[in-house]
Amino acid sequence: MANKQSFTSEEWAKITESVMLAGMAVTAADPSGLVGTMKEAFASGSALMAVKTDASASELVKALVADFETAEGRTALRDGLKARFQGVKPADITARSIEALAEVGGIIDAKAPGEAAAFKTWLHGISVKVAEAAKEGGFLGFGGVRVTDAEKATVDEVGKALRLTA
Repeated sequence: MANKQSFTSEEWAKITESVMLAGMAVTAADPSGLVGTMKEAFASGSALMAVKTDASASELVKALVADFETAEGRTALRDGLKARFQGVKPADITARSIEALAEVGGIIDAKAPGEAAAFKTWLHGISVKVAEAAKEGGFLGFGGVRVTDAEKATVDEVGKALRLTA
């Protein structure tokens, strides 16, 4: 069973960032305005909270959630994301996030092959939940679509980056 000690500190930082990047990729692909962005952020956070009550969650995912529960873990995550996106144009956030997810997929495949499929599926699931979190378009909640074409394409790219889909 893989856990934090299975990885170098640099690898672990990338793995913890991947949880946020799975959602950020979708949010940046088709920004939803303030309310939509908040709903998408909540969807990402709820995926983390669900792990706490999921007895079947892997040790790797539980270790990530435990890290997010500490001030040190949250600070490291914030600082890592800030460094990753410093000077990056908003239009490039999705591409950078997907590149990072591909790298994390490779790390997980190499260091935790027994948990790789479940972990990568979990990450992909976060991107799906974020895409479905808020309606796009319409007016005052009427009309619009649940998932835009840009969000669908980004969710597909996340799956490809994680080597879950062809």
